[in-house]
Amino acid sequence: MGDVSSCSTLCPLTSLLLLIQLPTGGPTEGFFVAGPSDPIVAVLGGDTVLPCHVFPPISAEDMELRWLRSKSSEAVFIYQNRVKQDEGQMARYAGRTSLVSDFLAQEEAAVRIQRVQVSDNGLYTCFFRKGGFYKGASLELKVAGVGSAPQVRITGPEEDGVRVVCTASGWFPKPQVQWRDLSGEKFLAFSEAHSQDAEGLFSVEVALVVRDSSAGNVTCSVLNTVLGQEKAMAIFIPEPFFPQASPWKLAFSVSLTVLMALLLGAGYYTMREHFRKLLVMREKENLRLVKEQDWWMEEEVLKDTDELRTELGWRKSTYLAAWRKAQLYADWQKEKFQACE
Repeated sequence: MGDVSSCSTLCPLTSLLLLIQLPTGGPTEGFFVAGPSDPIVAVLGGDTVLPCHVFPPISAEDMELRWLRSKSSEAVFIYQNRVKQDEGQMARYAGRTSLVSDFLAQEEAAVRIQRVQVSDNGLYTCFFRKGGFYKGASLELKVAGVGSAPQVRITGPEEDGVRVVCTASGWFPKPQVQWRDLSGEKFLAFSEAHSQDAEGLFSVEVALVVRDSSAGNVTCSVLNTVLGQEKAMAIFIPEPFFPQASPWKLAFSVSLTVLMALLLGAGYYTMREHFRKLLVMREKENLRLVKEQDWWMEEEVLKDTDELRTELGWRKSTYLAAWRKAQLYADWQKEKFQACE
């Protein structure tokens, strides 16, 4: 019976280690462990329970109980010697897990996980050991969260229609987004983009080009497929927004052409006035420079004239002084010669 009781749900390495450490006991000690047949659904931020049943019905109070993550075989919760064992537990489950002790005497054991996170989503294995006999079963936890209500806005004309965009955030798992018209018919052609934040929550942006001017209201709905919960928002698109229903494109083109012509004319006039003002300023500046140059030349001429007058006066005074000396000398000579006679 030891071969029959091998845990098919554990990975090969874990099974090997368990077989080495825990040799199977005799047929009288045998039991089976079963997990829920359907996935367990947990809401983000809430609490959930991971139960496993023992067959035939026996108490699990004196058993060693372990809940592991199936992919990594790391411990989520360990119960041994009738107490919780913290050693070996994954860090992200510390302080968030506890044993539902009320079930132990009812051939059932369950672990409660508090404050459910996106990282809790996935497969688990519950492992039961009594004496030298062990058995395990697998169970799946589906984490789900409903995020913000969708926000819908019109972004403008595009491809002979009107482009509308729907955005929502904080959803898990990736939500399903649908566009519907007033009659409930789905729009099939739209673009969709998703992203995940650091906590693993999804944001979505979905764009739709509405080409039917009679569509009226369009509704964007965001659905959490796990919880079956949906949030929606509708927006009304006025008929004049559509190019088929109004000559807005032609009017826009004509208006744009006229506006461009006016802008060009205003620009030309402004440039012409600017150049004219520059020319007048340059002429004024040239005239000022000419006047300033004439003034300096006149000042230089006056200065040279004054210098010439000064030099001429000096020369004249020097000449007169020399002439007077010559006259005096002549008179002196004449007096001297007369005295000698």
